[in-house]
Amino acid sequence: MEAVLEVYQSPYNSAFPVICLDEASKQLVKETTKSIPAQSGQAERIDYEYERNGTANLFMVCEPMVGWRRVEVTPQRTAVDYAHLLKTLVDEDYPEAVKITVIQDNLNTHSPASLYKAFEPAEAQRILNHLEFCHTPKHGSWLNMAELELSVLSRQCLERRIPDFETLTTEVEAWMEHRNQEKTWIDWRFTTADARVKLHRLYPSINN
Repeated sequence: MEAVLEVYQSPYNSAFPVICLDEASKQLVKETTKSIPAQSGQAERIDYEYERNGTANLFMVCEPMVGWRRVEVTPQRTAVDYAHLLKTLVDEDYPEAVKITVIQDNLNTHSPASLYKAFEPAEAQRILNHLEFCHTPKHGSWLNMAELELSVLSRQCLERRIPDFETLTTEVEAWMEHRNQEKTWIDWRFTTADARVKLHRLYPSINN
């Protein structure tokens, strides 16, 4: 926990960006009956029945200190999908960065080994040379600010029926572009000192 908090408290340096990464799934739902539009004195009426149309994965990468995020919609969440996400982060999002610190949880695909599943060893090593990983502790996913971004995305964009992959991609891109234009950033105030006071029960006790 303190390792993550120390990263958040480090001075900003554009050559060493701090990126938060997380993912979530979204169930795709088709309407089976056309809704009745809203009228004067009557809200829109939507049939409770629906048709499941699979799921999609949402990768969230964000630099919360400057108010930037990118959401990548994929049909699934595999080690290879994760590896390509890291390659894009290094080569397209931050090509000038010396080292990118990635805050993430301990999901089984969140491993350097995923890069070797997707790329030749030399290419995998090249990408890894630009990355440094910092993992949130077990039951400590709330320390990952990408989780906060996913929560905002869910409330502002996804709390409704979305019928298919294409619609989901279009809606998420529109949300992302608007939020990036606003440069909405996260004012993270929880520090290591706060953790030692408020979460002291999680620290081992030392008996002299």
